[in-house]
Amino acid sequence: MNKIEIKVAETESGERIDKFLALKIDDCSRSMITQLIEKENVLVNNVVCNKKYKVCSDDLITVEIPEPAPYKAEAENIPLDIVYEDEDLLVVNKPKGMVVHPAAGNYSGTLVNALLYHCKGSLSGINGVLRPGIVHRIDKNTSGLLIVAKNDFAHKSLAEQIKEHSFTREYEAVVMGNFKDEKGTVNAPIGRNPNDRKKMCVIEKNSKNAVTHYEVIKGYAGHTHIKCILETGRTHQIRVHMAYLGHPVCGDDVYSYKTKEKFNFEGQCLHAKKIGFVHPRSNEFLFFDSELPDYFKDYIDKIEKIC
Repeated sequence: MNKIEIKVAETESGERIDKFLALKIDDCSRSMITQLIEKENVLVNNVVCNKKYKVCSDDLITVEIPEPAPYKAEAENIPLDIVYEDEDLLVVNKPKGMVVHPAAGNYSGTLVNALLYHCKGSLSGINGVLRPGIVHRIDKNTSGLLIVAKNDFAHKSLAEQIKEHSFTREYEAVVMGNFKDEKGTVNAPIGRNPNDRKKMCVIEKNSKNAVTHYEVIKGYAGHTHIKCILETGRTHQIRVHMAYLGHPVCGDDVYSYKTKEKFNFEGQCLHAKKIGFVHPRSNEFLFFDSELPDYFKDYIDKIEKIC
């Protein structure tokens, strides 16, 4: 049982407890909070409450979250586009639409399921049984390159490079609108959206530093093909930063402003094109550059035809 204690600040007084806790506790939806309240797993000042209770300044809220039912990802024979592989790691070109690791609603068909089959279980165990080998992630509807660690030695080295921002990660995207400048930098902190915990946003409170460098590759009528270099690696960073600039990634149904997509394009037009890092064992700098996938090139072709 995971026990969490939260003290309510004066500025937070008056919020319904189910909404308040959903924003405070990561990976805990409002409906999950409601279930915990109904099972009397939520106490306010050591007293059982109901979901309509409005928190007060200095309330001490205790939440007991049961341990999830054990689950171990299973190996599945799913084809992989492997760009590089040795005894310590591999670089995979993930297709758009594939989830990286199992989670609620996606326990099969993920990259991890495929890796377990391909690597015969030889993957780092630092991130547990649901994310073996996963050093960094890209979104389900983002395609492109990511590195997988086969052992803990490689995992620790690669994770440290990411932490020190010495990892090279370059993306390409098609975004809405046209830029005034050919290049620029977005230096804006990213945190969870206080109004929708499933989304991220540019926000000062409870956020982390986020820096994205962008450069125009080619402009079209109402669209721009850009490249983005990540200095940091926050969740949905490019998607959030581009939306913040007023240029959301085409096809992004989470952060795009509500305009009808001209070509019925589903999922963001975003590809992790290049990746570079120092090999954990040889200390050699490795750099990989992938081709733009067909969906990306097809989208640009459609844009060019309306110019």
